[in-house]
Amino acid sequence: MLELEYTYTEEPDGWLVGYLNAYPDDWTQGKDVAELELMLADIYAIMQEKPAILAELAEIEQRKKARQHTGILRIGAELLS
Repeated sequence: MLELEYTYTEEPDGWLVGYLNAYPDDWTQGKDVAELELMLADIYAIMQEKPAILAELAEIEQRKKARQHTGILRIGAELLS
């Protein structure tokens, strides 16, 4: 069993808002502790996939760059005056 520490606060409307301490930039919310923990588990699952997703995006960018071409545009003096 994996145990992850999280932090949360209760909003004035009663909702709980929190984040996994390992991922403090990724907040979620729930109506109660059980729902909040379910949402936090989803964040954990997504973050575990993140390196694979980033690697795939880097590969896509490399393929795009491989298809890109550069050139030099020369504009004659007659068009510049």
